[in-house]
Amino acid sequence: MLKGLFSFQGRYRILHQTWFAFFLTFVCWFNFAPFATTIGKELHLAPEQIKTLGICNLALTIPARIIIGMLLDRFGPKITYTMLLMFAAVPCLATAFSQNFHHLVISRLLMGIVGAGFVVGIRMVSEWFPPKEIGIAQGIYGGWGNFGAFGAEFSLPLIAVAASFMTGGASNWRFTIALTGIVAAIYGAIYYNSVQDTPPGKVYKTPKKNGALEVTSVKSFWAMILSNFGLIFALGLLAWRLTQKNIHFFNQAQMYMIWVLLGGLFAYQTYKAWQVNKELLAGKKTYAPSQRYQFSQVALLEFTYVTNFGSELAAVSMLPAFFERTFGLEHVVAGMIAASYPFLNLISRPSGGLISDKFGSRKWTMTFISVGIAVGYLMAHSINSSWPLPLAIAATMFAAYFAQAGCGATYGIVPLIKKEATGQIAGNVGAYGNFGGVVYLTIYSLTNPSTLFATMGIAAMICACLCAFFLKEPKGSFAAAYEGESPERETQNTAHNPGTLAKE
Repeated sequence: MLKGLFSFQGRYRILHQTWFAFFLTFVCWFNFAPFATTIGKELHLAPEQIKTLGICNLALTIPARIIIGMLLDRFGPKITYTMLLMFAAVPCLATAFSQNFHHLVISRLLMGIVGAGFVVGIRMVSEWFPPKEIGIAQGIYGGWGNFGAFGAEFSLPLIAVAASFMTGGASNWRFTIALTGIVAAIYGAIYYNSVQDTPPGKVYKTPKKNGALEVTSVKSFWAMILSNFGLIFALGLLAWRLTQKNIHFFNQAQMYMIWVLLGGLFAYQTYKAWQVNKELLAGKKTYAPSQRYQFSQVALLEFTYVTNFGSELAAVSMLPAFFERTFGLEHVVAGMIAASYPFLNLISRPSGGLISDKFGSRKWTMTFISVGIAVGYLMAHSINSSWPLPLAIAATMFAAYFAQAGCGATYGIVPLIKKEATGQIAGNVGAYGNFGGVVYLTIYSLTNPSTLFATMGIAAMICACLCAFFLKEPKGSFAAAYEGESPERETQNTAHNPGTLAKE
């Protein structure tokens, strides 16, 4: 596979085009962080307001990943990714034209929808690559796409400085943020006209029922309901944060109104889940062993994603300001140093998937990587101004490697749970990454970086223990094809015969 990766033909071309789509969504999603302190000074924002904007950036990604997962399973990744890339221009332009905190809250909430793009590529890649290579393929997709966070933190300040002649010498953050959305929209049109949902001759499988995830046991149904409540809780937590002193985006009455609406949303989700699974709950339907899966495994993967991707979201959002304030650096320099964290995605997330493919056990790969995450963040917990700057960077890089490798290992398992529902399962797991980001950044907004790092380290250690005792090795983890499917000839041949793809 690694040899074919650079052929840019067949399935490898699809992989490259899809990770680049994800890359652009991440550039847009993280285009605020490099300018947080600059925007704060220009628009006279309090430190608490800047931290809150970081939470807003993640919030709507929680429901968006679930909704987009459903749309994805129904309409396919080609159409879904195209529309999302084009939509990215809306919140980017809204941020660029913002004049106060309220404008920024609305624009960053909308930007959270763009952050749901990750889910789309998970299904696309699983259509083009077999289980035995799914770890490295998903790792490359996720890692090289996540590199967009580095692209934002490293390159956007440089673009803003280069465009400063338009603003009398000041950093031109408005032009730069608007530019990211325009580029994403243009690429959306390119993507639509150059990819296919499946290899030639392969049928795109869709769930038999839409509106909620179909489970295969009563116990799994109640586990799913509890999982849905956790995501609603995260949104309620954000509403509470936006009501606190020094922010006052909502008043108490508005907060309670939002809680009532979230309660209604949870009730609607529960009703749709019942509707999809009512025959199972009434005892009128049973599933053959080959069709069954345990939602408890999905729930455990949700927790692994809280500890790896959730912590990555929190770290990428706060590290520029952390380095700037802890070591007294200029914001451009601090942003570039903080970019060392997402920079590692280029190799760390693919390596997590590759290790999962080659180690022989996806379960123990996930367990050992979770231990590494815990050790990394507990080291970062001690960083202060007395540390040599290179040592502080090394500590964050250590944590970054294991957190990002954990993302690759997680999504080396997700597509193996139930193929036709991959979009919905990936959406649920991905949403919990944002749940983690919201919870971690809320803790950060109420405390300090040291407490945040310690919390993330302890959560990862708990996760490692749960994986060791309860995570199960998926069936067919290293097979040449997904269960119920014959090995796809095109997964071997299209890399050498791009004409076959062109005829599709």
